[in-house]
Amino acid sequence: MSPEEYSDPLTPVYRESFVENPKRKRDLRNQDTALLCIDMQYLDAAEGFGLFKDRENSPISMEEMEYYFGQLRDVVLPNVHNLQNCFRRHGLEVIHVRIQSLTKDGRDRSKGHKRLELHAAPGSGDACFLEEVAPVGDEIVINKTASGVFSSTNIHYVLNNMGISSLYVVGVYTNECVETTVRDACDLGYFVTMVEDCCTTVTPELQEASLKTLKDRYARVINAEQAMTEVERELDEEEV
Repeated sequence: MSPEEYSDPLTPVYRESFVENPKRKRDLRNQDTALLCIDMQYLDAAEGFGLFKDRENSPISMEEMEYYFGQLRDVVLPNVHNLQNCFRRHGLEVIHVRIQSLTKDGRDRSKGHKRLELHAAPGSGDACFLEEVAPVGDEIVINKTASGVFSSTNIHYVLNNMGISSLYVVGVYTNECVETTVRDACDLGYFVTMVEDCCTTVTPELQEASLKTLKDRYARVINAEQAMTEVERELDEEEV
């Protein structure tokens, strides 16, 4: 059976329960919705830093790097920047997640990050957010040392404290930290919206595979323009 012919028999059930649930709109109107920005930092989203510091010995090919950084520069960063400002204008929480250890030597890191030799020390350049999408004012920053922010931090506790029950998720990599976050959030009961052109990874095939797997099952998948239109429509109507 070809991908075009494949049909998931559970799609209608999931769409009704998660994707088309009217509580999503109520969460927006009640400001019980947050934008979750995943790993938009120098470690894994800037040329010449962190994972991309040694281009010659990198496991990622030059072609894959060009695709990834081209998507970041031309699509993802402008869209995330605009979406963040849309949320800010309407008084919605913008929350930033990054990879950063508690200690300079990284002894507190997860075992997985130690095996991968993945480390961003406090105050290091690798831990810094990209300027275009960095926190503004008193916005919350959550530090993690694992792929999934829900399994490795107190973010669920923090979101519950603020009454957040719906999340719009953006960031990198789509098929790793973003996908793990989306799945965990859904399992914990959040209504998740994944903004497809605010996420990217190192190949278009991996990008498409993640979106196809998550769509209408763990998350509603829309683009940045649709997300901003939705926020403005729901909250501008409330102000009238």
